[in-house]
Amino acid sequence: MVLEVKNIKKNFGKTEVLKGVSFALEKGQVLAIIGSSGSGKTTLLRCLNFLETPDEGEIVVGGKQLFAAGVKYTDDQVRENRLHFGLVFQNFNLFPQYNVLQNVTLAPTLLKKGTPEELEAQGKEILTKVGLADKLASYPWQLSGGQQQRVAIARAWAMHPEVLCFDEPTSALDPELTGEVLRVIKGLKGEDRTMIVVTHEMDFAKSVADVIIYMADGVIEEMGTPEEVFENPKSEKTRAFLQGFQESF
Repeated sequence: MVLEVKNIKKNFGKTEVLKGVSFALEKGQVLAIIGSSGSGKTTLLRCLNFLETPDEGEIVVGGKQLFAAGVKYTDDQVRENRLHFGLVFQNFNLFPQYNVLQNVTLAPTLLKKGTPEELEAQGKEILTKVGLADKLASYPWQLSGGQQQRVAIARAWAMHPEVLCFDEPTSALDPELTGEVLRVIKGLKGEDRTMIVVTHEMDFAKSVADVIIYMADGVIEEMGTPEEVFENPKSEKTRAFLQGFQESF
């Protein structure tokens, strides 16, 4: 298993946001997490990326325990653990003072992942793969939302994380720009690339995911293949969510 998540719980004050979430992914699998707002999807991703600290549970990547509740971790250890994951945010979070190529190569450069020439070549190669070979010298403000999100994907990809995570990657985009970003994510599937995608794009989830998790009220209400979850849901909550989603579109 490339990723094992064991009984993750997270409270904010007296509010239980995650009530014991467990799942495992094999290398190269794509997991899509669906569910209503407030179900805990984003908090789960933030816990996996060490942007939040779970109150209970354990996170294991490639057989190595990265987190166990109750253990004190130094800032350096947290930064090191975070490198196992890449996170693409809803709102791009690009550095406005850097051009596209600099945005993609900055982190690998700071971490000395290669020579400047090697990292520049790698950055250009990745940006070509996401369809932005002609935008290397452009700045974020000169790009469309879809182009900015593709830069954000390239930036996360450039760090070669074991698990690439996407938090509602199209929610800030106009409908016509959504397709270009989803095509890029779909194109990343394979090559043993493990991904977790929190999404409200049900057709996309059906077509790209190997595993679907439906979250409700801080727990995994249902987990299975796209066929199992979408075509034959066992949970009444899952059926109601999917029916309500279909009726709203």
